Amino acid sequence: MLVLTSIDKQLEKNGISTTELSELLIRLMDYGVLCRDESQREQLLYDRYLRLENLVNDYLSMLRIRVQHDTRFQFIRLYPPGSEVPGMVDENDPPFKSGMRSRLSKSEVELVLVLRSQYEKSLREGQVDENGCATLSLEALNIALKNLLKKTLPNNITQRKDLFRSLKQLRLIQYRKEEDIESGEAWIRVRPMIVSYVSDQVLDSLQPLVEGGVVASDVAEDVDVIESQLKDTES
Repeated sequence: MLVLTSIDKQLEKNGISTTELSELLIRLMDYGVLCRDESQREQLLYDRYLRLENLVNDYLSMLRIRVQHDTRFQFIRLYPPGSEVPGMVDENDPPFKSGMRSRLSKSEVELVLVLRSQYEKSLREGQVDENGCATLSLEALNIALKNLLKKTLPNNITQRKDLFRSLKQLRLIQYRKEEDIESGEAWIRVRPMIVSYVSDQVLDSLQPLVEGGVVASDVAEDVDVIESQLKDTES
């Protein structure tokens, strides 16, 4: 009861109800990520988090859930125990096998890897906007997939939409309408969060493919190794 009383006092001080706190926590636990520029809804929840940051972080810390809050690009990401978190000391706890720790499909992993490499390229060239996002056409993305992994985006429209929808839900990319994905003429924004999602170690593993000199028969084996490294950091 003392804990609840303390929570109530903090909520009252900030003019926030228990229902609003519950809504914020449920959203964070459900999605695992919150980006202020995603929608008006997420803007509202992000701003609410700022007012309750210490309270929310204390609550999540009791569950051994760690919070990455990027104040520059205004996003929040939750990590279950055992996850590798950029800029944080690793824990010795074994990782969760479910819940926030989602497993990507092979196609999703391949697309994330290529998006990360293209984002790194945009960073080097200074081609990112004030929100840290890089803009990439589907045509350029398809070319990068072919060059790096000898793959292409799914021809099946439903599969393609599902693939991009998954990465949008992870807040790794943004795009306006799914109809644009169907036509293949869309432009997507790659969010800076992809830097924390794909570690430097994974990116370094991809570098030989980026720089060339890898024959097609070697690509599948190399990507399998890279995928296993990426999945070790997923949440």
